[in-house]
Amino acid sequence: MPHPPPDGFRYLAGHFDRAQQAALVAAVRALVAAAPLYRPAMPRTGQKLSVRMTNCGPLGWVSDVTGYRYQPTHPVTGAPWPPIPLPLLELWAEVADFPHPPEACLVNWYAPDARLGLHVDADEGEKRAPVVSVSLGDSAVFRLGGTSRRDPTRSMRLVSGDVVVLGGGARLAYHGVDRILPGTSTLLREPGRINLTLRRVTVPAD
Repeated sequence: MPHPPPDGFRYLAGHFDRAQQAALVAAVRALVAAAPLYRPAMPRTGQKLSVRMTNCGPLGWVSDVTGYRYQPTHPVTGAPWPPIPLPLLELWAEVADFPHPPEACLVNWYAPDARLGLHVDADEGEKRAPVVSVSLGDSAVFRLGGTSRRDPTRSMRLVSGDVVVLGGGARLAYHGVDRILPGTSTLLREPGRINLTLRRVTVPAD
């Protein structure tokens, strides 16, 4: 990468092996059966995102014309989100270096033509906990900047099984997905990428 990543950025290449990835995909399919994927809308404009998503955990991130927020129920079905799968809770305990569990896991499905512009994960009350991200399926070109939109960015390829941690100075770094690279993985039944993003939302009482 031409510029050093922000302090607190960690890239754990190949953290999950093939069998573990397959188990995670099976868990994702089960939770999607309970909480279907949907396309959220941008605040104000109502423009639909190219990424389809759902959530698991006590809280889920949603976006619509009224804004970004976390809520305990699916915006389409009205049902509570399913629980976070155990392997993801174990991942958090291993890499987050935070004494409280995650409350939300955003599940993003990237079709081959989907992308996600530069943004900051700033809707959480608890900023001391990192954002922990898991890649499954086709590779993605991931773009990482600094805490200002004007900071230089660098790109890197995330492959299936990789884990990224945005903590410390990188917790509020701009990041996004430039493109998906179809045909780079045989993990999924169809071309595309699953991204799982673990977050702590509320500040613990203690």
